[in-house]
Amino acid sequence: MSSQSGPPAILKGWVDRVIRQGTMYRFEPDGVVPYLKGKRALVITTSNTPREDELRVFGDPLENLWKTCIFGFVGVENFQRRNFESIILSTVEQRRGWLEEVRQLVRERFPAA
Repeated sequence: MSSQSGPPAILKGWVDRVIRQGTMYRFEPDGVVPYLKGKRALVITTSNTPREDELRVFGDPLENLWKTCIFGFVGVENFQRRNFESIILSTVEQRRGWLEEVRQLVRERFPAA
């Protein structure tokens, strides 16, 4: 994947070390057995490409990567992703609003016990 359509290399390395066989899934003769069925995931991403341009040029590769290739593979079906863009054109006020939105998403998705 190009840097425009994939996560940074350091994050890719983290995923490779954490989402591992025996930790998040295992292989059996009939296929993959995921370990995270019934779990939830919230992924926050950022980009500089305006949304319309990204969809036209790339589709939404990060949605597919996180929802299907990573969390879907390990059994997570309750998945949500929020992308914030365009970071490079955003104002301080927008970024403050985005941070508050992230706080709210976390509170809603993972309420305190």
